[in-house]
Amino acid sequence: MNRLFRTYDEILEAELKPALGCTEPIAIALASATARSYLGSMPEKITVSCSGNVIKNVKGVTVPNSGGMKGIETAAVLGAVGGDASKSLEVLSTVTEEDRKEAGSLLTKGICRAVLKEGVPGLYIAVTAEKGNQSVTASIIDCHNEISSVVKNGVLAYSRDSSHSQGKGEEEEKKNLLSVEGILDYAGHSDISRVRDVLRSQWIMNERIAREGLEDAYGVSVGRTLLKHYDSTDVRIRARAKAAAGSDARMSGCPLPVVINSGSGNQGLTVSLPVIEYGQAMGKDEDEILRALAVSNLIAIHQKKYIGPLSAYCGAVSAAAGAAAGIAYLHTHDPATVSNTITNTLASVGGIVCDGAKASCAAKISSALEAAIVGFELADEENKSFKSGEGLVKDNIEKTIEAFGKVGKDGMKETDIEILHLMLES
Repeated sequence: MNRLFRTYDEILEAELKPALGCTEPIAIALASATARSYLGSMPEKITVSCSGNVIKNVKGVTVPNSGGMKGIETAAVLGAVGGDASKSLEVLSTVTEEDRKEAGSLLTKGICRAVLKEGVPGLYIAVTAEKGNQSVTASIIDCHNEISSVVKNGVLAYSRDSSHSQGKGEEEEKKNLLSVEGILDYAGHSDISRVRDVLRSQWIMNERIAREGLEDAYGVSVGRTLLKHYDSTDVRIRARAKAAAGSDARMSGCPLPVVINSGSGNQGLTVSLPVIEYGQAMGKDEDEILRALAVSNLIAIHQKKYIGPLSAYCGAVSAAAGAAAGIAYLHTHDPATVSNTITNTLASVGGIVCDGAKASCAAKISSALEAAIVGFELADEENKSFKSGEGLVKDNIEKTIEAFGKVGKDGMKETDIEILHLMLES
């Protein structure tokens, strides 16, 4: 077996996980449910310490199965009351009406408070649950779906690094092997059956929530509006509408799971649904669409390895570039066309700011995908792309991806801080 191909299999298996609702509040609920399980009973007091990026992404989004409630405190209390930590990012799928009532009562009593933690990674959550003289802190750092550590009464009770889970260093080492050339070689020649289940799960789950978003009014109904006011027979419009509709539903608390990409459900929707829509419109068989999904997912992950899981750089852009690469792959396996498609997308919309998870994410997805589809058509039908020296475009695709990634991670740090300050004022 090609060792590089197996590594790419492992990246897809690790990254494409189901999540119920926006991944930041769900990660808080997971940490809280874990803390309660180690505490052994319902805590009398909960403290949630979060990085600014987590606060930004929880503030405006509805917590699933909460009855329409929002916020860090809601996610933490609901996780403690009715969450099942064994279900990972589907931790709140077990919440009942009685759980919602109890959580609402506890929130009214003010048992939970949120604290901004500075000088920590972009994805940082530490939930401390206390009862009497007992205390448990469960932490999540860098990876939404894995508990980093659990400390009970000052003693380390669990550490991800000492468990069977692979550490952050190993994950990063694998992602460092990603390249556009390698991804295209993998898509064309690997045994797709090894990742069929994870890719089909993404297809099935993400299509389901997109249908939900198109059938019922969620948020501001970006997806439904696209189909209403534009030509619904045009695959370009349907591709944008489905991804946006999935986000419409997800950001408004729809209790359906999404298979994520790079720790984000919105990015998971964006990399998958347009590729599926194009593949079906072109009459491609399942294997061909799955190979294109492998391209779209891995291209998005390749970009995010430079940016990190959370930043001021909107992940819809990197996901849309991945989707466009997958669409290009459905049309031609030509590496130059795929690379130029990515370049055109990043040069057009690279740098859209992330001002938290909320209803307008659906609109950003739609806008990013519109630019991405135009970027593909420029590369494929017009044989044109933006050239080295034009803004952040470099003389090869790897350098271009890295340049945009550095801007997203390092160049936008001050932007991220200012966005958080402004959001906390409202």
